[in-house]
Amino acid sequence: MIHATSIIRREAVDEDRIVDIITLDHGDRHRRRIVLHADGGTAFLLDLGKADVLEDGDAIRLDSGWLVRVRAAPERLIAVRTDDPLDLPTLAWHIGNRHVPAEIARDAIYIAYDHVLLDMLQGLGATTEIVERPFRPVRGAYHHHEHGRDPHHHSHGDGHG
Repeated sequence: MIHATSIIRREAVDEDRIVDIITLDHGDRHRRRIVLHADGGTAFLLDLGKADVLEDGDAIRLDSGWLVRVRAAPERLIAVRTDDPLDLPTLAWHIGNRHVPAEIARDAIYIAYDHVLLDMLQGLGATTEIVERPFRPVRGAYHHHEHGRDPHHHSHGDGHG
């Protein structure tokens, strides 16, 4: 079986190396080890050192050096909007307080469809709309890409950094 052990982030993808596309929903884009079947039939074992999120536009590097592009699948979401833009941060707080993944846009917050959350948001005065689109939630504050540095190293400004 073909193996894949690394992710190439969207901005670094060499388009000439793409051999297939894999369409995954938000839940399926958070992986460490799984057999996957790309849309064009390429089957491979994704075997990352640790669980990571495959973002829309990223690519998975196969052991041959070829790439499989990741595409975010359309999902059933709730688009949350308000008439007053100052109310949107309050709604974001209520969503975050429930530890629900959310995509933050200039004029809306998108969350996975859940009838309980839909009722709550409408009760808080939000305008809601059920939409089908790729879901690209904000990654957690403690999740970031390592760029050749110790991810746990940070400075406290006291010289002991």
